[in-house]
Amino acid sequence: MFYNKSSEEVLKEFESSTDGLSEAQVTDHREKYGENKLQEKKKKSTLLVFAEQFKDLLVIILIVAALISIATGDVESTVVILAVITLNAILGTVQYVKAEKSLESLKKLSAPVAKVIRDGQQLEIPASELVVGDIIKLEAGDVVPSDGRLLEAYSLKINESALTGESEAVEKDPSVIDSEKVALGDQKNMVFSSSLVTYGRGLAVITAVGHDTELGKIADLISNTAERKTPLQVNMDNFSKKLSIIIILICVLVFGLSVYRGETIMDALLFAVALAVAAIPEALSSIITISLAIGTSRMAKENAIVKELKAVEGLGCVSIICSDKTGTLTQNKMTVEDVYCYPTNKQTLLISSIMCNDTAIVDGETFGDPTETAFVDYYMANNDDYTEMMATHPRIGELPFDSERKLMSTLHDMEGKITMFTKGAPDVLIERCGYFLDANGQVALLNEEEKEKIKQKNFDYSSGGLRVLAFAMKTYDALKELNFDDEKDLVFIGLEAEMDPPRVESAPAVADCIKAGIKPIMITGDHKVTASAIAKKIGILQDGDKAITGPELDEMDDETLAKELPHISVYARVSPDNKIRIVNAWQELGHIVAMTGDGVNDAPALKQADIGIAMGITGTEVSKDASAMILTDDNFATIIKSVLNGRNIYANIKNAIKFLLSGNAAGIFSVLYASLAGLPAPFAAVHLLFINLLTDSLPALAISMEPSNEELIKDKPRSRDESILTKAFVGEVGFQGILIAIATMAAFYIGYETSTEAAMTMAFSTLCLARLWHGFNSRGKQSIFKLGLTTNVYTIGAFFLGLILLSLVLFVPFLEEVFSVAVLSWAQIGWIALLAFLPTVVIQIKKIIVDHMENK
Repeated sequence: MFYNKSSEEVLKEFESSTDGLSEAQVTDHREKYGENKLQEKKKKSTLLVFAEQFKDLLVIILIVAALISIATGDVESTVVILAVITLNAILGTVQYVKAEKSLESLKKLSAPVAKVIRDGQQLEIPASELVVGDIIKLEAGDVVPSDGRLLEAYSLKINESALTGESEAVEKDPSVIDSEKVALGDQKNMVFSSSLVTYGRGLAVITAVGHDTELGKIADLISNTAERKTPLQVNMDNFSKKLSIIIILICVLVFGLSVYRGETIMDALLFAVALAVAAIPEALSSIITISLAIGTSRMAKENAIVKELKAVEGLGCVSIICSDKTGTLTQNKMTVEDVYCYPTNKQTLLISSIMCNDTAIVDGETFGDPTETAFVDYYMANNDDYTEMMATHPRIGELPFDSERKLMSTLHDMEGKITMFTKGAPDVLIERCGYFLDANGQVALLNEEEKEKIKQKNFDYSSGGLRVLAFAMKTYDALKELNFDDEKDLVFIGLEAEMDPPRVESAPAVADCIKAGIKPIMITGDHKVTASAIAKKIGILQDGDKAITGPELDEMDDETLAKELPHISVYARVSPDNKIRIVNAWQELGHIVAMTGDGVNDAPALKQADIGIAMGITGTEVSKDASAMILTDDNFATIIKSVLNGRNIYANIKNAIKFLLSGNAAGIFSVLYASLAGLPAPFAAVHLLFINLLTDSLPALAISMEPSNEELIKDKPRSRDESILTKAFVGEVGFQGILIAIATMAAFYIGYETSTEAAMTMAFSTLCLARLWHGFNSRGKQSIFKLGLTTNVYTIGAFFLGLILLSLVLFVPFLEEVFSVAVLSWAQIGWIALLAFLPTVVIQIKKIIVDHMENK
């Protein structure tokens, strides 16, 4: 609210508002003027979170089933059901307990103390006690304690990367009057809470504290930003509701038919409960969790740490990736891209760039301003005498850089010649040059033609997004003390152009991104020209695409933005509000959005995005806390690998669901047929529990471990609204379920010729074994011959382990009694083996035909 007011107006406003007040009233006024504590997000108790895990309709059905089992004395069923739902609730609670700590990290960023001038004295007070109107002193190494307007500044540079995401320090100038519409990183006369003073000193008047600071606004944005469910969560919620209704209707029908046939109400109720337990894929929640955990482990090996399991699957349907530029798409290291000078003068240019330079080298590592360290790295790449050169030509005088002059000069003894090297902004330095080094390395008069060539080259570099510095020199007959008048009549040497270059992997990763049907977007705090140049190089900004700035975005209403959105690929000089608006606009169009970031300013958008991705190397704790995933290599290419992993995990989960539902459908079809045909129940309740908890879980888990299929990257992202229960999916589940049910009831009829017990045992055994074979069918769309039998050894292991468990039940006397099975003849066992295998034969023949047709 103070951005359009001068420093004097701010002071007058505060002082006039306290006239005639007592000291206590002034204190109250200060507190009212700026509340200083960041609001903490209220967290639910762990017990409440645990209780909320039981809200799912399928879980409620299972709880009712457990209560009925208790009432009927079926202890085994009760224990099994309660164990499963309790395990799922614990897993859900653990995920919540690991949830974000964004606001706590924001509080840690607050400066602990502030140097404030009150009543003409300098005091050190807790930053939380600052109020609007206080005058603070800033020096190199200080953390800015609150937002303020500069009153004085001497060569002041402040690193605002935590707020803007850009690592380069900002030069501050109190004489510049900016409006609120100017992007955060361009506000030269303002300082912001949590920024670091890297150079110089200054005085500022506090204009905002607490929630009113830029940091406070970000904290409020994080608090007010709701997390979004991943598509899998949405799908599973809808799936659970539909499945619950279907199961309830089937159980009511079976209960009615059982009573109609003369069974007691208690027996009919017990069987209906057993059928409900068999029909509900209660292992599904665990299978999904394990599948996601396996995917998480795979991704960790590929430099992606996932904080929220469900985010793994969410990556698979991402259709928009909003990426930061610095460090993600680029190397986060300034590099000299080109030099402009006559070839004979290149060495002189390089020497001037390391002499007029404040870079320090400690243990072989460069420290200093990224622009200056780039000059040193470039010199060392072309020469091996840097240490000797600096030692034999020490600095004997200097004129430090300041933002008003935009120049820096240093004095050296160069082989007996006292030489001043000067660097600075090309437009300023060129006007101070009267001479230049010509093609022969001689000093010549700088004419207008030569000056225009230099200016044109500077324009070309700048238009290409490069940062350009000019270098000049001047020699003296004897040692002297430098003054600002010496910085004229200089001899122009040349230009050096720098940029933060793209990562080598960025362009191929962007190409893969587009191939996968995902639109990559660059959102950065950097300048529009620089951002556009990088975006063009790596393929984000293509023909017909636009680049706009944050202030330009603010000028658009929602309707205009929605229309322009598909054509905008680069957003530069953006604010935290801008980032949230961009993410939300794409979400409003039905897209799944991933957002990368590393600064505090990125945290609200990371939370708003469907998948927030923080940088592990350069990222702040706030951004990491707000994200669902952290890249340990800060590399955009890692995101594309994660997308493929996410798609594979979803495919595996969907295949596991298909396996579970088709097997459960076979059991339901068998029971319904027996009820309608007036036959005895084909299974005992304990049979259904064995099938559901053992022969279900093992193959389903193995299916979830199917290796990644590279072809999935060519698929288009699926819609957020795409249901698991599509017509094709339901039709396949029904077809496979009917095949297994036919085999099961055929076995029942064969056993029925001997006894009801033998019939139930054969039906139970056939259904078990058929479902174990069915695990191979459910690995993917292709036939087992195309997928390869041994490419997923877990399915083979699950089959044989299930077979062993079934054999133990059938042949161990103690277990025969526990699981209510009859002793079978070898002929009957042969029928079980044959009938159980037939559904797989039919399904595989169908898959082979489909494979053949697709290949054509």
